[in-house]
Amino acid sequence: MLRLKLDTDPSWAYLAGQNIEEVLTDHAFCEQKAASTCISLIVKYPEYPELVTEMSALVREEMEHFQRVHEIILKRGMKLGRERKDPYVNELAQFISKEGDQNKLLVDRLLFSAMIEARSCERFRVLSDNIEDEELSAFYRELMASEAGHYTLFLQFARKYANPQVVDVDARWQQWLDFEGEVISKYGKTGQIHG
Repeated sequence: MLRLKLDTDPSWAYLAGQNIEEVLTDHAFCEQKAASTCISLIVKYPEYPELVTEMSALVREEMEHFQRVHEIILKRGMKLGRERKDPYVNELAQFISKEGDQNKLLVDRLLFSAMIEARSCERFRVLSDNIEDEELSAFYRELMASEAGHYTLFLQFARKYANPQVVDVDARWQQWLDFEGEVISKYGKTGQIHG
């Protein structure tokens, strides 16, 4: 379903399991950044009522996920650490069209979000299948399904709002998949969600 070019090596879950506090802090901030991205889309594209409605709902859901991760952190006697930089996301962001037609820019922002959700979904699956912590395995299985829904939603909006005379969404999505495959090949060596 995700059509990602490179699967995460299951051994990555072992790295994550060795430093749960780091993973949970990183995950919490991933949820916060996802909510911020949705808010940014609302601010930049208020002329699309359906997008505004769905992004408003998604902001609430992402912040609920943040809260749930934070509750797990507190329950385990840990503290939410400082926000981590996400080199993977920063590298992906360089692929967003910076010039030209506004429609292409909107589509690219939606595809960028779809790409991050797709990779997060895949990472959550790897965690749920391979981490020895039963509570976190169940938690990440649940969130995997949620991320899959977000991925689909962003792709649907890209297709809905794309002007076919400006951008071929399927061709551009393929370019995103190819680019992400190159980017992710450098990661998978830390306990961060996209690391």
